[in-house]
Amino acid sequence: MKKKVLIVDDSAIVRRVLSKILERLNLEIDTAKDGEEAVEKALSNRYDLITVDIEMPGKNGIQVIKEIMEKNPTRILVISAYTTEDAELTLEALDNGALGFITKPSKIGTSVQQIEKEIIQKVEEILKVPRYKILMNLKKASKLKNDFDQIKRIDTTSYKPNEDTKYVLIGASTGGPRLIETIVSTLPENYPYPLCIVQHMPVNFTKKFAERLNSLSKLNVVEASNGEEVVPGKVIIGKGGWHLHFARRSTDNVVICKLAPNTAGRFFVPSVDEMFFSALKVIDPKQIMAVLLTGIGDDGADGMVELRKRGAYTIAESEETAIVYGMPKEAYLRGGAVKVLPFPKIVEEILKFGTKNELQRV
Repeated sequence: MKKKVLIVDDSAIVRRVLSKILERLNLEIDTAKDGEEAVEKALSNRYDLITVDIEMPGKNGIQVIKEIMEKNPTRILVISAYTTEDAELTLEALDNGALGFITKPSKIGTSVQQIEKEIIQKVEEILKVPRYKILMNLKKASKLKNDFDQIKRIDTTSYKPNEDTKYVLIGASTGGPRLIETIVSTLPENYPYPLCIVQHMPVNFTKKFAERLNSLSKLNVVEASNGEEVVPGKVIIGKGGWHLHFARRSTDNVVICKLAPNTAGRFFVPSVDEMFFSALKVIDPKQIMAVLLTGIGDDGADGMVELRKRGAYTIAESEETAIVYGMPKEAYLRGGAVKVLPFPKIVEEILKFGTKNELQRV
């Protein structure tokens, strides 16, 4: 039986172009011209995936996502020009249950080749997400939900930080923003090590993402920039459109960020592998904890293999919690992971990495 997709967009041209692209994946296509029609169809049919535009007359994409996720949770992919013009709206869409986002060119009829590959890749990866990871209220997901709830019970009020120098490097893709929010909001203000995070996001997203995280975190969260110091008390988010590299400042040997162009032609910019391999040139691997979270493909897997060979502490997220078990799976299969853990345990490991004492729960 063909999988069924609902395309929601107020532009007839966009609906037609997206339909032609998705038909190549042997999918059954349905369309909705506005938010009202989208909700009506989504609540009376079972779709395997819904693509949603953000800016529409009447009910906008955010309202559509909220209503669908409350009444009939479904895999949702945001395809919208507003993902660039107002990244905050797309972050809100992700908060309300959307699994991914694609920036739609302003002239989609003539620029569709720019995003066709990305659309196909994203649709294929999201269709693989098990329904139980969306329907968190189902019995078979209850343990997963309870494990995530345990994170909130970790007591960091008596956290005793280590006094050495180490670095935490984290890579993520689809499903990653919520996990990263959980990490940065859980860390205590005296966490001793800097965190550098590459989350696959397009240009103009990462600044808003960093600002959002900064509002949730006790640490200082910033978007990467040339010369940004990688020091304790700071979380650095890789800048969209640039790779996050590292160097040492000649005057005092402090590790700093370098924004590098995509000379290698990588599909994801920023790339997790670029961050991992650059760190190997600048930082003693024995000072590194590297974490690879949910995402399609294998970005970060090769870098993690090399990090482990050189003595870094490497962790890959397990299939149990990964929304898309691609990147961490490849790291594990290639021998790059010292440990494979569900996400709640990864948060604990990051906390333990920086402390002298045992973690307590409230």
